Amino acid sequence: MSVRPSDPCAHPPLRLSDTIPLPSAALARIKPKLNGKHPDWNSLRSDLLHLSTLAESLSKHRPRAKHEHWPQRADELDREGVALWNASVVQQDVPDDAYRAVCAACAPPFALFLPHTPIRLWMSVRLAGFRLIEAGMEHKPAIESLIHVLKLASKAGASLADVADLDLAAGVLGSAAKYEELLRAAEDPQGDNAQPRARAVILYYSSRMEAAWREGNVGVAEFMLEKVTESDQYLSLLTPSDRRTLAGKLLAIGKEILRSSTQAGPLGDSAKESVKWIQRAFTTIEPLEDAADTGEGALRRSILRTLARAYFLSSSQDPENLTRAEASLQELMESVDTSLDHTSAEYQQLRWMRVAILKRRKAPYLPLLEAFQSIIDHMEFSENSITDILQELRTLGHDHTLVTAIHLHCLQRAFESQNSAGLVYLDRLLLSLIFHCSKADDHARAMQEVESALNLLDSNDYELPKIPTTACLTLLWQFGDRHYQAKRWSEAADWFLAGTHRAFGSMSPISNPKCFRKAALCYIQCGEHAQASAIVRRCSPTDAATHYVALLIATHQGLEDEAVAAVHEMVHASNFNKKMLLLATRLANESGMKQLLLSVLEALLDASTRSGVQVEAEAITLVRCIIRLVLRMMSEPGADLAVFVPMLIRHFSTALSLVTALESKLNTAAGTRDISWLWRTAYNTAVQGCSDWENYEDNISDLFDISRQLLDIYLRFPAVDSETGLHVFLINASFAGAAGRVFASRHRAPTHAAQEADRRQKIAKEIIACKNQIQKVLAMAGALAEEEVQRAHSFLNVLSVFETEIACHLRNWGHIPEVIEDATRTQDVDLGTLEAITDILWVEKECPVEVLFAALEAILHASLDRAVLSVEKFSRWLRAISTILLSRNSTADRTKVIGYVEQAVGVLQEHAAEDDPQAYPMDERHWLVGTTYNTGIECLHASLLDEAKRWFEAATTICRFVPEGKARSEKIARTYTQLLARYTR
Repeated sequence: MSVRPSDPCAHPPLRLSDTIPLPSAALARIKPKLNGKHPDWNSLRSDLLHLSTLAESLSKHRPRAKHEHWPQRADELDREGVALWNASVVQQDVPDDAYRAVCAACAPPFALFLPHTPIRLWMSVRLAGFRLIEAGMEHKPAIESLIHVLKLASKAGASLADVADLDLAAGVLGSAAKYEELLRAAEDPQGDNAQPRARAVILYYSSRMEAAWREGNVGVAEFMLEKVTESDQYLSLLTPSDRRTLAGKLLAIGKEILRSSTQAGPLGDSAKESVKWIQRAFTTIEPLEDAADTGEGALRRSILRTLARAYFLSSSQDPENLTRAEASLQELMESVDTSLDHTSAEYQQLRWMRVAILKRRKAPYLPLLEAFQSIIDHMEFSENSITDILQELRTLGHDHTLVTAIHLHCLQRAFESQNSAGLVYLDRLLLSLIFHCSKADDHARAMQEVESALNLLDSNDYELPKIPTTACLTLLWQFGDRHYQAKRWSEAADWFLAGTHRAFGSMSPISNPKCFRKAALCYIQCGEHAQASAIVRRCSPTDAATHYVALLIATHQGLEDEAVAAVHEMVHASNFNKKMLLLATRLANESGMKQLLLSVLEALLDASTRSGVQVEAEAITLVRCIIRLVLRMMSEPGADLAVFVPMLIRHFSTALSLVTALESKLNTAAGTRDISWLWRTAYNTAVQGCSDWENYEDNISDLFDISRQLLDIYLRFPAVDSETGLHVFLINASFAGAAGRVFASRHRAPTHAAQEADRRQKIAKEIIACKNQIQKVLAMAGALAEEEVQRAHSFLNVLSVFETEIACHLRNWGHIPEVIEDATRTQDVDLGTLEAITDILWVEKECPVEVLFAALEAILHASLDRAVLSVEKFSRWLRAISTILLSRNSTADRTKVIGYVEQAVGVLQEHAAEDDPQAYPMDERHWLVGTTYNTGIECLHASLLDEAKRWFEAATTICRFVPEGKARSEKIARTYTQLLARYTR
């Protein structure tokens, strides 16, 4: 049964009949896919493997006897196989699963135009080609055919092993084994095919060796190695190209073993195993000694180099191999010396190997230095070459002098490099040298070496760019910090000062001040304050950090004035940070410098208030600390109150502003405590100032005012409702503040009239506000006890007197009647208050009569209503007000006067006895008699008969209380009768 060409998807089993068909169905499916632009690689590979299977089956069942159609069919199979094989070898050496570019021209019948093809697919193409060629062989092939098919089988098996198709490779190499056996048995009496036979057999052995090695079958690989190298007869017939190929295969396996020795242990065992393979490679290539500068020469050097490395790595297992490594390297170095290309990578590897061998046998300083100098002198400066040097130097850290010398030599060669290619890597070399010197036991020598390296840059007029400079400075500061933490202050200062070298000039405006400050801090720690001062003076005076270091130096030297000056400069300098003040606060507190602490706290407070509301709560705590400190300093003997009192007022005012701004946010336990402390401290300080501070009335009043305002805010918090007696302090503070203003105005020397008027206007407003405050508290039910209420009323009375005094100074006469009216409107009118008001008005020459009259009238009414005034004073005030009223000479005024006189008569009746301590003064009695009599006569002359009658009656009544009163009374009566008769006619 034959394969139906019309059904390309069917894969029927191959059957032999009289006419043996070709695997045409499989080929029919493969060709269009190979010629397509975007074939399905998986499907194509599956078809190719199926074709290989069909061809392999066909080769096993091909006719053993002659068949008339078989030669033609065999030629077709061979032709198709050759076409596939040729197509497979167009592209080679592509990594697994990558894509290749494929030539557009292939031998007929295939014309491949495939832009990218996976390599495993091409190995499948090669496999299919081999199987078709194999199927087209004769039943009894000639020796030439066996040689040819053995080569193909070996190559196909090796290719499949390369792409990890180990099962397929094993099948192909199994077929190759059959052909190798047939080839060995084939007769060649003339020896014409001796060399082709040897080449094919060696190719088969090496392919089996490679496949077994890739499969991990080390035993078979080593067996095939022995088969390859044991037959001198075959090896002697190989061409140079065959020897090079075979040596390359042996070297590749040796390198792989050697490479695996660096990844898994034990190291010496694998390296020792690789020696055997590399030695066989060298033995294979050794006869080609006349090819020094050809490809064989390069391969020979590669083998020797690898062999030297293998000897070197295996020397831990076999010490003799170290000697062999030196011998191999020496042989290589001879070729290096005769070569014109001294800087090639190959020769550099040899120089590196020389270094490794010298290190392994612990060579002294000079050979190692010369070996490294040879590497550096012949290397091209690149990232990799510098990395190799620096990594190798890390392993030589125990020999400090050697590593330093190599660094310096490399730095020098960088300046001498062609096209200045080495300047790019100066930063890496310098960083490495700095790091190396940091681990030196001899600090002085390490700093000298760093200085030498930097001087080398400076002597070549080279200035490091900013980024490398920053890296070097960071490393120098890191080592300086490390010494600083270990309390090696002098060493730390040296590291910091190294950062000020001219080689770092690109960053000197920024880095030098930092280096100087760090060094100054080190000298402070070790007590060398003069040195620290000298260094910090080299810094820029515009940087806050510089002044902070100056503050530290001054503090440690006990120079408080200089420290305070440093604080002021620091606050106004650039790059100021509030953390500096926090550190300065701690420093001042520890040093016991109160003036310095005060300056720092004030600066910190100022910085906090400028930062916004979010830090004003912190500012309240600061202002409390400042106030407490100021009070403590004020309590010291010899304290200058002229300085501290205004300072204290200023800080209390700041506290008030902060509390006012944060009132809504301070309704917490902590905020309430702050306000409570502030108002109580202000109040108590003001009270103490009343006795201790002379001529500071205004300042004391300011303190009382601040205390009142703080207490007023404090009382608005719900948490303080339970506290009693606070309103007493509120009215006390209000009254004391206003009273202090009045006293201060009395003692103040006369100044510009306008300024004095402004001050008194403010005092007047403050007195009114104080009265309103007290009246507001009095209106609160239960706010004050009975005694406290009486005191509050006394405050109001005194304030009325003060208000009158200020109004007189301001010539605000119209306001005084309002004051008098307010004073008389109170529940318990204090006659002393009215008397004081009257006394003030009485001595004022410019006081209008109406104003004075209002005062007199008020005091007279008060004395009559409450009968608490002495009779003597009553008589005097009665005389004064009567005189004023009678001088107006109006009916209404006279009516008021006669009323007062009648009230005076009532007083006389009660206090007429001479032994009465409140007896009415006699001179006032006579004045009353005379005034009433004269006024009565005036009324009669004015025909005011009824009014005159009242005046005469009053005069007659008063006469009873004066000496010879009866006679006077009769005389007055007669006079009244005569005058009355005259004016009634």
